[in-house]
Amino acid sequence: MINQHLYIKEEIVIPPYSGRSVLVRAGEELVIIDVEGKQVGDFVCFNYALPEEHVSPVHMRASLSSIRLKEGDYLYSNRRKPLMQMVKDTVGRHDFFFPACDYWRYKMDFNMEDHPNCHDNLRDALAKYQLDHLPIPDPINWFMNNALDENWDYVIEEPFSKPGDYVQLKALHDVVVAVSTCSQDMAPVNGFKVTSLKLQVLAQR
Repeated sequence: MINQHLYIKEEIVIPPYSGRSVLVRAGEELVIIDVEGKQVGDFVCFNYALPEEHVSPVHMRASLSSIRLKEGDYLYSNRRKPLMQMVKDTVGRHDFFFPACDYWRYKMDFNMEDHPNCHDNLRDALAKYQLDHLPIPDPINWFMNNALDENWDYVIEEPFSKPGDYVQLKALHDVVVAVSTCSQDMAPVNGFKVTSLKLQVLAQR
């Protein structure tokens, strides 16, 4: 995972039903690790120098001309500028269509008003960098396994990720990243169990 020219500058464990944020400087790399396997991570990313600019899945789909992510792909912003690049992926199946679950998702679809949700987890995590006043963009859902059936309808299945699987992203600008352990425990999204993720910031020696 880590080559000889990089070292772990910072490591953050994200507990179940929680979110955390971190500043990744240009040239540094961020590793998002699925600790126990089958855990989705909702991910948002802001330009530290210009927080109104953020990674935007809808612009990524247009710029990549694809609905899948692969090694070498850039994470494009709402200004169509690459903010990060995926340099390593041990899973190969992720989602950038679905919005973060929120209060209304659980209230309207599950009749639950007090269930933890990724929208609030991401907002709370961004308060560390005074970005919690901004709208939460649609996320990239790392490790989420959805597919299209024969009718082109979505089918969500358990993630392929195993314990220790990861994605590794290189920052092309100084960025603030927030990640939430997806809180959905009533559907196959996380294999019906919410577990931890780990973030590692790698810097040049």
